[in-house]
Amino acid sequence: MNDLLVLTKFRLSALVIVTTFVGFWLRVGTNLDGWLLFHTILGSSLAAFGAAVFNQLMEIEPDSRMLRTADRPLPSGRISPSAAFGIGWLLSSFALIHLVAKVNFEAAALTALTLFTYLFIYTPLKKQSPTNTLVGAVSGALPPLIGWAGAAGQLPHEAAYVRWELLWEPGAIYLFSLLFLWQLPHFLAINWMYRDEYRRGGFVMLANDDEAGVRTSKHALAYSIATLLLMFYPVQQGLVVTWLFLPLALALAGWLCKLAVDFQKNPERASARKLFFCTLMYLPGILFISAIAWKRA
Repeated sequence: MNDLLVLTKFRLSALVIVTTFVGFWLRVGTNLDGWLLFHTILGSSLAAFGAAVFNQLMEIEPDSRMLRTADRPLPSGRISPSAAFGIGWLLSSFALIHLVAKVNFEAAALTALTLFTYLFIYTPLKKQSPTNTLVGAVSGALPPLIGWAGAAGQLPHEAAYVRWELLWEPGAIYLFSLLFLWQLPHFLAINWMYRDEYRRGGFVMLANDDEAGVRTSKHALAYSIATLLLMFYPVQQGLVVTWLFLPLALALAGWLCKLAVDFQKNPERASARKLFFCTLMYLPGILFISAIAWKRA
């Protein structure tokens, strides 16, 4: 059971459950369809599990060279590649079929896009270019859109069109941008702390040849500032109750920026670690603030 949890990256995939739920709930509020929510979260979660399995299948050899991943089920040989392939295929295919049948085509299409981006662009790009972090942030920012689109429910059977306008609604733009920007200081801090491991695994990351941490910390600070500026977007769009949202959101984002500044001034493991743990607390905090301040139609 523990090997299956590691193979599906259960703890990381739990983020998909949370962000999918938030995307769904923000679109419909308390007037939600419980079964529709269940099927949306089930489909997106199974797809996340499947993506994690395929990702590890594609990285058996690099994982075997890194200390923190060498004991994973595939490089250690506790689970065979053929068994993992079957697990990943079942999880991913069932997820897409389930979303089409029980939720809607839009949610299924976004899930398929997440899988494609993560497996066929991000994963191979990790061995070629540091821009892989940006691509990975795109795939990581799609789950709340799956929830947002899933909340729209099924179209009538006689209707035959795709509601891509769901993705351009201000709430969807805010959620995607929030998840995209949040991931960058989060992963940059990890990347710099474990740069030796990434080099050993053959991954081309921004921090690989940045021993002084100058370039990595500048990028982390820039994205943290962008996260702070994003807090004005839901206010400008009238999505939130301003007096409740803005002071709390700016305080939280300001804390993130402050630790990013500390990392830039003193690029060392301790400051990077503080920034990393800040990002872990920032995301649930800002999602909660957004939820309580969100305006209902």
